[in-house]
This record gives sequence, structure tokens and C-alpha cells, in this order.
Amino acid sequence: MKANDKIDVREVRRKLGLNQSQFWSRIGVTQSGGSRYESGRNIPRPVQALLRLVHIEQVDIEKVRRDDMEMADYLKKSNPELYKTLKKEARAARKPKKA
Repeated sequence: MKANDKIDVREVRRKLGLNQSQFWSRIGVTQSGGSRYESGRNIPRPVQALLRLVHIEQVDIEKVRRDDMEMADYLKKSNPELYKTLKKEARAARKPKKA
């Protein structure tokens, strides 16, 4: 999923089986704010990024440190091909292996 892809947040939330409070609180958004986003209000880019990380990529943001983010940003800018390769490998490692 690319950063500019439109996300149907209501559909994502429903697929995860979460109510609005559970879903939005994981990224620091109030239930009422999340309700507005689900009703069509524009979602700010930082909130979109958190949405993707937490609910699409399944990243536990409690475990992410500032140094990790700075390193990822540096790598993305300085060596985009290596960044893409590492990102693919990380995604593959997170997927459950078929028996």
C-alpha cells in the first residue's frame, strides 16, 4: 500500500473487529475525532501515517523509538534501494509461514 492510496478507515476498523474508541485510541485520536474522519473529513498526514503503521502494517508503536524513526528516514533518503529491500524483507518476516 502506497502512502497516497486512499484508505476506507471504517472498513479497516470493521475488518479488525474494533469499535471506534478501540481503533482510534491506538493512534492517539479521540472517538469523536475518528468518527469525523470516518464520515469523510480529511485525515491529516501524520494521522494517516500512524493509521498505516498501526492498523495496516501492524507495527506496535509502543516499541518504536525516536532513533528508529530517524534511522529509517536517513536510510530512505540516502539509499532508497536498500531501504526498499529491507522493507520487503521485514514484511516477509512478519507474515506467518505456511505449513
